[in-house]
Order: sequence, then C-alpha cells, then structure tokens
Amino acid sequence: MKSLYVSELKLGDEFVNEPFLVQEVVQRTTKDNRPYLLYALVDKTGQASGVFWNLPDYIESWIRSGLVVLVTARVVSYKDSLQINTTDLNPCPSPDMTDFLPSSQRPREEMIDELRQHINNLSTPWQELVGELLLEREFLPRFANSPAARSMHHAYIGGLLEHTLSMVTIAHTLVEHYRYVNKDLLISGTLLHDMGKVIEYTTEGSFAFTDDGRLVGHIVRAITMVETAAARINFPASELRHLIHLIASHHGTMEWGSPVVPKTIEAVMLHQIDLLDSRVQGFYEHLNSDSGDEDWTLKPSPMFRTELRRSPEPTQDD
Repeated sequence: MKSLYVSELKLGDEFVNEPFLVQEVVQRTTKDNRPYLLYALVDKTGQASGVFWNLPDYIESWIRSGLVVLVTARVVSYKDSLQINTTDLNPCPSPDMTDFLPSSQRPREEMIDELRQHINNLSTPWQELVGELLLEREFLPRFANSPAARSMHHAYIGGLLEHTLSMVTIAHTLVEHYRYVNKDLLISGTLLHDMGKVIEYTTEGSFAFTDDGRLVGHIVRAITMVETAAARINFPASELRHLIHLIASHHGTMEWGSPVVPKTIEAVMLHQIDLLDSRVQGFYEHLNSDSGDEDWTLKPSPMFRTELRRSPEPTQDD
C-alpha cells in the first residue's frame, strides 16, 4: 500500500519498498563500464528524477518504463533539484493504478451505482441488452477503470464512466424537451457508444493505445460487441440497426472517424451530447493545467486552438 507521494518528498528522506510508477527509463554505463539507471518516478501527485548506481544484473534484466516498482532509496540534491538515489528495486504485485495515474474525483462505487440505476430504468429489451454488456462481471471493472481519452478530456482513470454518466444526464434532460425522441434508444446508445474504449486503451503505466485500438478502434469494436450480445439474447433486428447507427455515427463526421454521419434524430443528438460534454470538460482541464493566474490562459488550448478566459470552477454539487 502506498504511503509516500512525490509531492511529499523532502531532502534526506529515506524509504523502503515504496511503490512508484517508473517512466523514461534509460540504461547507461559509467566511464569505467559500470551500468547505471536513470528514470522518472511518477505518481498521481507529480514526478521526480531517479538514479540507480551500480545496477545489478537481476534488475537490469526486467526493469522497463511503465512498471510499478517497489523502491528503496534516499532523497538527495542534484543540480538544485531533488533526486531519488536508489539502492534497490523490486516488482510491485497488483498495484492500484489510481495511486499513480490521474483518476476521477467521483467515487468509483458511486458511479457504478448510478450506472446500474440508469440501466434499470430502461425498458425491455433495452435493459437486458445494456446490462448484458456493461454489467458483465469481468467487463464492468474495466469499464469503470478506463479513461475516455489519452488527452484533451476525461483523460484519467474512471474518465470513461464519468463521461458516459454525464452524457446520460444530458440526454435525460433533452428527451424531456424533445419528447418525440426514442428515449430508450438514445439512452442505450449513450451508455454503449464508447464501450470499445475499454479495449482501445491500456492503463498499464500510462494511457496508451493497445494493438486492438490501433488496428480496429473503439467504434468498430463496440459494434461487434453489441451485435454479439444482441444475438445471444435475440434482440430485435430493427432496433439493433438503429442502435448500431448511433454507435457508428457518434463522432459526427467521417473526418473524425465515424464510418457514417448521423442520419436519425437520436444519432444527431448523441453526437451533439458527446461533443458538448467533451468540450466543457476539456475547457476546464485546460484551465487546470495552465500555470498562469491572469484572466486568460498562458497557453492556447489544443482542443479550442486559442487561449481561454477563466471562469469559476464547477463544484461537485454543480
């Protein structure tokens, strides 16, 4: 269990078998041909540089970037910065990645309970299909753990579920206004549209694409998963076709990765809901990452391609 974070490190600190995520690993040799290791130690609070002199063979054979390791070290000063002078490294079994990567501020179990409630509120046969997919014993923890993106918006553990639930809340608001919309279709499409990201991304050491994510992508993967589950429960073909259209078109344009553009009112709404929630979250994430304290951000937002004017932070109750 992690007890010491990067933000708490002080000159002279010593620790034994403290877990950290290792990144930017570089192996080098000294002038007298002795191997040593340079790396970054990372957790959710920050990053510190590390060095391991006289690197043993048994560590050299397995150490690599992206692993969580148990570090024994002393904090020293090097070029006016803190450096982790390491004396031992060991693999860390079954690490909790929420200690090392950014994660949602919403409690995981609270979000899972909300997900179950949204699924229970669906009509037959939508409830059975969505539950078959998202509440499956092995899939649900992965769905609750995944980021919604590698950057830009909801790029943290739990971000996919948080983004999905936020979108469902928006969808419920809109179907109260546009009462002619097929509510079960829109809510189901909202819940399922990004489920392929569980397979598209990995959280092992960083948020990165898997081979499946690079070769197939989350839209195609979600479609195949939905079609497979629909066949198992004999889901109506006509309803399935409309649901698949929502998933296929939710990026809005072919330039943004959708194989088709939205052609039904529910598909149009799903794309706009996705766009709205990602843009609002991306706005605040850029404000939080900008170090300035003026009315305008110092850096242009990569999402909006301009500097952004600061606005009040949303609270948990908003």
